[in-house]
Amino acid sequence: MEEKRSILHMDLDTFFVSCERLIDSRLEGRPVLIGGTSDRGVVASCSYEARQFGIHSAMPMRMAQRLCPEAIVLRGNSGIYTKHSDAVTEIIKESVPLYEKSSIDEFYIDLTGADRFFGTFKMAQELRERIIKETGLPISFGLSNNKTVSKIATGEAKPNNEILIDTGDEKLFLAPLSVKKIPMVGTKTYQTLCDFGMKRIQNIQEMPSNMMGNVFGKNGLSIWKKANGIDNSPVVAYTERKSISTERTFNKDTTDVAKLESILTAMAESLIFQLRRGNKLSSNVAVKIRYSDFKTYTLQHRMSYSSSDHTIIPLVLSLYKRLYNRRLLVRLIGVKFSHLVEGGHQISLFEDTGELMNLYAEMDKMRVKYGDRAVVRASGFGAKNISRFNPFTGESPPLLPNRRQ
Repeated sequence: MEEKRSILHMDLDTFFVSCERLIDSRLEGRPVLIGGTSDRGVVASCSYEARQFGIHSAMPMRMAQRLCPEAIVLRGNSGIYTKHSDAVTEIIKESVPLYEKSSIDEFYIDLTGADRFFGTFKMAQELRERIIKETGLPISFGLSNNKTVSKIATGEAKPNNEILIDTGDEKLFLAPLSVKKIPMVGTKTYQTLCDFGMKRIQNIQEMPSNMMGNVFGKNGLSIWKKANGIDNSPVVAYTERKSISTERTFNKDTTDVAKLESILTAMAESLIFQLRRGNKLSSNVAVKIRYSDFKTYTLQHRMSYSSSDHTIIPLVLSLYKRLYNRRLLVRLIGVKFSHLVEGGHQISLFEDTGELMNLYAEMDKMRVKYGDRAVVRASGFGAKNISRFNPFTGESPPLLPNRRQ
């Protein structure tokens, strides 16, 4: 007989705002907006008090301030948020055998089998209490037999609460909720479901699975399974990758400046895409040059956490120009991003405008569908042989590693 699974989902409530309130208690109970403060900046996070005015993350900051003029606007500090996230991660790591960190403030934990000893719900409660006590951060959780139901339950538990969904009660719990609560249902899919009269999850539960598949394709069947509380996906053990890099050795040593800059641009652009695809951010960029005499030099620079082309590529080229000695032939060049953290655009929203976020999202969609070189900058167009490479999953090799061209 297969063992009953117990999957816990934990999510730190309004994480960035909660971190700021630890620093300044005067922010308690006040509407708080965190994000880009320029005219074209967007909201990275907002307090529950601000959400009452219809404000949400990724909303243009100017619009949010019009909706709530009395809101306190903060620039945000990604270093502080990463520090607090690491503290929570350490507590979870010490307390459970298997966990998955899906973002800077969100965790899945497999407690299967723990009920033999003390009960999974009690164990989850004790873990939550320890996190609150030791970090001062509010956190909510949902506990069920799979990741989808637990994640939705956490959303219903917020703010700063907990929900247990017993095995067999998944459909009953999900039925009255909006279809927007289903993970992977975005704005367009939600509108399409509404057009078919499916506003509540119960409406999907009542549909034959093959009909959902016919109308929505593979995604339709996946949505139907999630709506019915079916999800067998495992909790994937969390490992923190610290860096990604790539380098290129030339068949013939060169001093062609245009060629070198083009290849460096293409390298950086490819690695930045892999950062975003892996839901990662980097705070340290390094450039390496090896000359024809085999002497190798590296220059690095710290920056705010980012996965944005417009932030990182100019920095890569600036490091290269400081490092390059025009009197010598170049044998190898390389780029490395380190000090990686989870978070995707949650943190880099502080720098990015809504237009840039949308641009990157569309570019990345095309790259996923047609290949990493489907969309490239003109300055990096001359670089050849840029292979498809995901350093987080190990798919195919990086850009020509240790291989002569």
